[in-house]
Amino acid sequence: MSPIVVGIICIILMFVLMFSRVPIAISMAVPGILGAVYLRGMDAVGSMLNTVVWDQSASYIFSTIPLFVLMGELLFAANITKDLFDSFRKWFGGLRGGLGIATIGASSIFAASSGSSIAATGTMGLIATNEMRESNYKDSFAGGTVVAGGTLGVLIPPSTAFIIYGLMADQSIGQLLIAGIIPGVMLTIIYMGIVFLSVTINPSLAPRSDLKFTWKEKFASLKSTIWFIALFVLVIGGMYIGIFSPTESAGIGAAGALTLCLIRGGLTFEKVVTAFSRTLKTTSFMFAIILGAYILNYFLALTRLPIMLAEWITNSGISMYGFLFLIIILYILLGMVMDLVAVMVITMPVFLPTLIAFDFDLIWFGVIVVILIEMAMITPPVGINCFVLKGAVPDLHLGDIFNGAIRFVIGLAILLVLMILFPQIPLFLPGFLM
Repeated sequence: MSPIVVGIICIILMFVLMFSRVPIAISMAVPGILGAVYLRGMDAVGSMLNTVVWDQSASYIFSTIPLFVLMGELLFAANITKDLFDSFRKWFGGLRGGLGIATIGASSIFAASSGSSIAATGTMGLIATNEMRESNYKDSFAGGTVVAGGTLGVLIPPSTAFIIYGLMADQSIGQLLIAGIIPGVMLTIIYMGIVFLSVTINPSLAPRSDLKFTWKEKFASLKSTIWFIALFVLVIGGMYIGIFSPTESAGIGAAGALTLCLIRGGLTFEKVVTAFSRTLKTTSFMFAIILGAYILNYFLALTRLPIMLAEWITNSGISMYGFLFLIIILYILLGMVMDLVAVMVITMPVFLPTLIAFDFDLIWFGVIVVILIEMAMITPPVGINCFVLKGAVPDLHLGDIFNGAIRFVIGLAILLVLMILFPQIPLFLPGFLM
C-alpha cells in the first residue's frame, strides 16, 4: 500500500478506537506506531519513540503546564473565592439579574489568577448557584450562567489550552497568552450583556433583588479582588515587561497562589495533598495526549498526507475563509462528541501546512481554536463544565444546565465573528508588548 493509503487507514483506525472509548492518548499512539512500523520498520520506530517520548517530554516549556494547573488547583482547594463573589454581589446584586452578572465578573477575576475552567466552574458552582437559587433564579438560568463564566478560564491567561496549542503549532507561549486578554475581557462584557438582556426580555428568569449596600461597603469589598489581581499582574505582567519567561511565570504563579492561600487561610495539609494529587492526574492526562499526538505527527509526516492535503486544498480554488469556515464546522461537530483539546492535538498536524499555505496568523488562529474549545465546554453531549457543575450541585438537573448555557453559546459565536472580522483584536497586545 502507498503511504497515503496507510495514512488514511490509520486515521480511520484512530477514530474507531476513540469512539470505542479507548483512551485518547492510546487511540493516537497505536495507529501511529503501527503505521510507522509498516512504512519504516521497527528500528525507525524505536528511534522515533526515543526522540518523541524522551526529547519532547524533557522540553523545559512542558513544565509550564503542571505549574499553571497547580496554581488553579491550590486556589480551588483553598476555597477562597467566596469573598470574591461577595464583592461583585455587593456591586451588582441590586440589579435584576445582578447575581448572574456578579457570577460572570467573579469568574473572570478567578480565571485571571487560576487559568482553570474546571476550577472556576466547580468553585463558583457551589457558591453562586446556591445564592441565585435562594434568590428565586430559574435553575436553567443560574446553571447556564455558572458554566459560561467557567469558560473564561480557557481564554483569559494563564490558559493551559493556549500552552498546548503553542506546543502543537510551535508558537510563542507568551504571545498566545497575551493574545487572550482583550478577547477575554470582551467575552466577559458580552456574557454580562447576555445576562442583562435575558432578564430584561424575560423577567421571570431572575426577580429584582432587595440587596442594597452603601458605597463604603462596596469599596471595602474590593479588598478581596486585590489579591487575585495582584497575582494576575505578577504572572502575566512579569511576561509583558520581560522579567519572566512563560515557564518562570508559571512557577511564580504557583508559588504566588500558595502564598495567597496561606495568607488568606483555608488551606490545610489535606487540601494541599489533594491539590498536588489533582495536578498530577491532570498533568499526566495532558502529557499522555500530547505525546500520543507527537507519535501520530511523526507517522503523518512519513505519509506526507498533511502536505498533500494542503496542496490539494490550495489548488482546489477554495478561499482562505472558506477553508476557515470548514475548520470551524468540523471543530463544532467533533466538539459534540470529543474533548476539543484532543481534537486540537489531532487536527493541528493535518491542518498546519494548509494554514501556513493560506498565510493565516497562527497566534490569531490559536484564539479562534480556544473560542471553539469554550463552545465545546458548554454544549451537549460532552460539555465538561456542565458535568462539573452537576457534580458540585447534584440536585441541579443536567438538562437545565445545558438549556441555560445555550444563550451563552450565542455570545461565543458573536465573539468568534468579531475575531474573524477584526483579527487585530487578539493581535494588538502581542504586537504592542512583545
